[in-house]
Amino acid sequence: MIKLGAKFALGLFDDPYVDPDEADRIVGNDEHRQLALEAARETITLLKNDGDLLPLDLRSVNTIAVIGPNANRSLLGGYSGVPKHDVTVLQGIRDFVGDHAQVLYSEGCKITLGGSWNADEVVASDPAKDRKQIAEAVKVAKKADVIVLAIGGNEQTSREAWNLHHMGDRASLELLGRQNELVDAIVATGKPVVAVVFNGRPLSFVHLTQKVPAILECWYLGQENGQAVAETLFGENNPGGKLPITVARSAGHVPAFYNHKPSARRGYLFDDVSPLYAFGFGLSYTSFALSNVRLDHTAISPDGSTTVRVDVKNTGQGAGTEVVQMYIRDVVSSVTRPVKELKGFAKVRLAPGESTTVVIPIDAVALAFYDIGMRRVVEPGEFRVMVGTSSRDEDLTTVVLRVDGAPTAHS
Repeated sequence: MIKLGAKFALGLFDDPYVDPDEADRIVGNDEHRQLALEAARETITLLKNDGDLLPLDLRSVNTIAVIGPNANRSLLGGYSGVPKHDVTVLQGIRDFVGDHAQVLYSEGCKITLGGSWNADEVVASDPAKDRKQIAEAVKVAKKADVIVLAIGGNEQTSREAWNLHHMGDRASLELLGRQNELVDAIVATGKPVVAVVFNGRPLSFVHLTQKVPAILECWYLGQENGQAVAETLFGENNPGGKLPITVARSAGHVPAFYNHKPSARRGYLFDDVSPLYAFGFGLSYTSFALSNVRLDHTAISPDGSTTVRVDVKNTGQGAGTEVVQMYIRDVVSSVTRPVKELKGFAKVRLAPGESTTVVIPIDAVALAFYDIGMRRVVEPGEFRVMVGTSSRDEDLTTVVLRVDGAPTAHS
């Protein structure tokens, strides 16, 4: 319906023909390139940054090794046209650093041969050839002061499987092929390593998380991929992305989701039930402190409303963004409800030392659910309002809201 609505709004049902010259003027123009770049910047999510390795200081870096099967590759995902501009990670870094540092490159290994979304057959890379490439990558890495490792998936490893000759599903969510061997070999050089991961679906890169100090989740960033990555690596862009999904520890942990019922996800024998990375999680190059979570009204009627407020302060050294998230749990209800559900959020940008108060409304829509009779109702009782920077319990502060009165139906 959304797609049909967009087509109606564009007038395609009235006049399906376009002026090719006008389309060429609009598609990929400077304004749209800037929008694509801004979207890429906003998407990048910092998952790990041990020792504050990122951002890299170009003043102290003379040689950068850009290594990996996704380093010099167009990463647009399936169902994409060919843009006028398409910047790879390697080219983006070279353009950004200019004459300030030498940029070396090695593919390291392959994910699949070719890797085109359009090719039906997916051909695995040759282990012997991969290991030869890994050895070559190590020689390159040893010459560098820092290594940017571009890995993940490609359009063949995350796509629909629509017949016996066009597969896309996988039995494992770990990095495909010899990528973990590449990780081990590069880490063994003793040089600082930053992993930039590109993928069309969440990958359970447990091994990578254990090995490298810094990880940027990039998904598919589009045509301005390389510039956005370079800006983020060197601190011109402070990543503020948050995960829109839960990253499971393995395929055996699937389904993994934060809004499960209280009796679900009890655990696993000899393994951790927690996700590798939680829904809503994402770090920053600066730090933020949330305090004084409070409700304007701690008790309301079933058709009433209130507001949650929280003070946010940038306690770090640089400007950055934080996404304040509000989750709600109906503690006792006639139908079993999830342990928490995202019901509101607000994104703020703060300079170092700057503070603000984030305001998120709570109305009947945020509290209602479908009862056993499939009526959308707000029931009286206790609601836990959890506010923080991700869905993890340790990132949330809880206040209690009471709803008093008879259950009220809402359309």
